[in-house]
Amino acid sequence: MLRTVAIVGASADRTKYGNKSVRAHRAEGWEVYPINPHTTEIEGLRAYPSLSSLPGPVGRVSLYLPPVLGRSILPEIAALRPAEFFVNPGAESDELLAEARRLGLEPILACSIVSLGRTPDDVDA
Repeated sequence: MLRTVAIVGASADRTKYGNKSVRAHRAEGWEVYPINPHTTEIEGLRAYPSLSSLPGPVGRVSLYLPPVLGRSILPEIAALRPAEFFVNPGAESDELLAEARRLGLEPILACSIVSLGRTPDDVDA
């Protein structure tokens, strides 16, 4: 699997999980693509306005959006065909999960930070 990750809902606010995920993945050697249409840079990395604007394929997509917003971008996620699609706590809903599966995605209902062997609390502040 490619060690590239798109963090959907990445944030410049270091207290938000979307920022902690950027930092944790980067610390573990992943190539990180923050996705946020409202800024151009997060943690010194170029932020992309959408998944369709990424420069190449990603192995993992990690979702940090409220379910209503997340559901609206599922077609973009499905088009990327990531090996892993993490739906982090707070981003899930029955409707989002059903639609993701209908589009051929296999959602992983877990914290992508924890999948790295870390916890959100131990991500450097």
